[in-house]
Amino acid sequence: MEQGYEKIGQEILAAARNELYLNLPYLDAALCALTFQPGGGVTLSLATDGETLYYDGAFLAERYLRSRTAVNRAYLHTLLHCMLRHLGKKRGRVPELWDLSCDAAVESILDGLDYPCLAGDAAPLRRKFYGECRMDMPVLTAEGIYRRLLRLALPEYELARLQRAFLVDDHGLWDMEKKDGREQSRRQDERWKDISEKTRTGMETVLAGQSTGGEAVLEQIRVAVRDDADYRAFLRRFAVPREVMAVDGDAFDYGFYAYGLRLYGNLPLVEPLETREEKRIEDFVIAVDTSMSTSGELVRQFLACTYAILRSTETFTRKVNIRILQCDDQVRADTAVHGLEDLRRYMEHFQLSGGSATDFRPVFDHVARLRREGVFTSLRGLIYFTDGMGIYPQRRPPWETAFVLLEEPPLSVRVPPWAIRLVLDLPGLERAVSAAAELPDMIDPAELPEL
Repeated sequence: MEQGYEKIGQEILAAARNELYLNLPYLDAALCALTFQPGGGVTLSLATDGETLYYDGAFLAERYLRSRTAVNRAYLHTLLHCMLRHLGKKRGRVPELWDLSCDAAVESILDGLDYPCLAGDAAPLRRKFYGECRMDMPVLTAEGIYRRLLRLALPEYELARLQRAFLVDDHGLWDMEKKDGREQSRRQDERWKDISEKTRTGMETVLAGQSTGGEAVLEQIRVAVRDDADYRAFLRRFAVPREVMAVDGDAFDYGFYAYGLRLYGNLPLVEPLETREEKRIEDFVIAVDTSMSTSGELVRQFLACTYAILRSTETFTRKVNIRILQCDDQVRADTAVHGLEDLRRYMEHFQLSGGSATDFRPVFDHVARLRREGVFTSLRGLIYFTDGMGIYPQRRPPWETAFVLLEEPPLSVRVPPWAIRLVLDLPGLERAVSAAAELPDMIDPAELPEL
């Protein structure tokens, strides 16, 4: 009987896939990306690890008898998790909140699609939740919903109600790093990013002039496949040109070149220059938001990444003038870093100071005073790591300023137009650390705080 249910379940999924393809042809690449397999530890649900769609045949048969569209929705629900790259983004987040956020984001898409094969009425609780979320974000993404749930800190019974309202599939197979390793997880994430890119191209063509609700899918896919920020390249923009003692293989002394031509007729003398111009970070300020809304662990990860990049010979001169400030509603700590050993000691003994409300102005007043006192001679810029929620200065300072956020802030947050705004994520920071670790004369990655 069990083998019969396995076959029935596979036929049901194949039928659901065919019906979805007929109605949503722009999902052709994604619909063919998962193979069907019974088991996988799944009971009374569907589940995927990004490669295979696992199912319980008896459960599918019972659900199909009750509602064919419910099976279609469950299939597409699981598929959208992969297309929006929810699986690879789970690490480092609170599992219960991330699972709920992903389910809510995907169901908001399905509830907005106007296709008979996906017909279903959103419960009042779900509609209320969508409305509240849209007050903070234009597109209901899992990342945005997750940040909102973190801020709300809902009681357990409220979370349980929302989980029941949005639960469709099993997320137990999402922790791919334990199963296959980080490299396999990265390759799988790249594969789904490529599939989503192809889907986006198809949707932009198919949905032109239509109003089927598919625009919500398109907007979420655009967010999922957007280019990752390169923090190493971003940090280098604050470096200044300096002449350093090093052989420049791309340049030579034109005097020797001309002398060789005059002396030997057709034999120039080429000798590389002994100095070359490189961009190095010297005068620089790193400010850290230490208010209650900022996680101490995220601050450590940000500093570890910045530390790794600054330690690279590409950007770090032997003598620097870096100030690391910690501030909530006032400056809590000001640490001067003048060399590699200072930077090492700071990271080894780093402690977070603060925990009040957020006011960015004291940092700018403090840096302005340091400039007046002659502490900085050529201050190029200031990087402020924060969640973005606080009181900003009204006037533009005489140095470049960047606010670095690990997550997209709510719509109510308005970073000043004169400031650079960079949104990173934890994987992006990890990639920056890995790239910096590959440079010569780099500190052993084992010495860095673990991300």
